[in-house]
Amino acid sequence: MQKDILLEMLEQSRFNCSYTIKDINNENVNFRLNDKTASVGFIYRHIGETTNTLGQFLGFDTDVKTITVGQTDTGKKYDLETSHLLFEQGYIKLKDIINNTSDKDWLEEIDTPFLGKTSKTKLLSFILFHNSHHCGQIASAIVKGVV
Repeated sequence: MQKDILLEMLEQSRFNCSYTIKDINNENVNFRLNDKTASVGFIYRHIGETTNTLGQFLGFDTDVKTITVGQTDTGKKYDLETSHLLFEQGYIKLKDIINNTSDKDWLEEIDTPFLGKTSKTKLLSFILFHNSHHCGQIASAIVKGVV
């Protein structure tokens, strides 16, 4: 039952973000809410990177290198196809982790450099909320943003 609940939560997160992600294109990739916020392209890349790199603490391997985590958006262009692949790859790997982690292991505590000691469940929650937060930023920037 627990695995089913986690899979439902994961799918809902992906579904919610998909409404925003489908609207990202080359015309709005540089939009931002104001000159102090990150661009659509930067945030999209950031979501893909963090989903993959934080997922390492849940047990999957990745060769994804973070270039947006802890950084300020300098206006660099990010390839939308690469960002999309990172996004999809992250959700696929999270699904694999959920399917291959026992119920008791979800309560296992792990050490992370950013959250300290936390359970795998809390880390998964963090990833899903993180993605929702940033998808909301992207949606706002697309609707109200400027270049």
